[in-house]
Amino acid sequence: MTYTELNDTLRALIRDVPHPISNLSNAAALLWEGLDRLNWAGFYLTGPDGCLILGPFQGKTACIEIPAGRGVCGTAAAENRTVPVPDVHLFPGHIACDSASESEIVVPLRKGGRVVGVMDLDSPLKSRFTEEDRAGLEAFAQILEDSLPEDFPANLL
Repeated sequence: MTYTELNDTLRALIRDVPHPISNLSNAAALLWEGLDRLNWAGFYLTGPDGCLILGPFQGKTACIEIPAGRGVCGTAAAENRTVPVPDVHLFPGHIACDSASESEIVVPLRKGGRVVGVMDLDSPLKSRFTEEDRAGLEAFAQILEDSLPEDFPANLL
């Protein structure tokens, strides 16, 4: 599936749906079904102390909490930037929730100028994520951000 198709489908799935966890759940399923060569796709949400807490996902069981600034997810959240990692074994402090993961990309989710979570995709192949993936996933994240309530995720955690 192309990113245009993914993003159009996401818009249709979440249009006028006021339930952010349901929307994130469908978004994770859409990524899982629409992109190839993934072994995990989902979200971590920013807790009150800055720790990332496991949200909706598709794939094997995952780490429940990721401390701020740790691993790829914590780095993306702390630095408020997309972090593509062609080889997770070379990323200092990588947190291996699934030993099959070889590459990863993490995109921050923002609301009201703050990072409210991250979108995390893992692959069992090295160098799986390209610049096209970065741009497509950042656009996907923007669609989700636009749908989130202003107090997200404080009203859920």
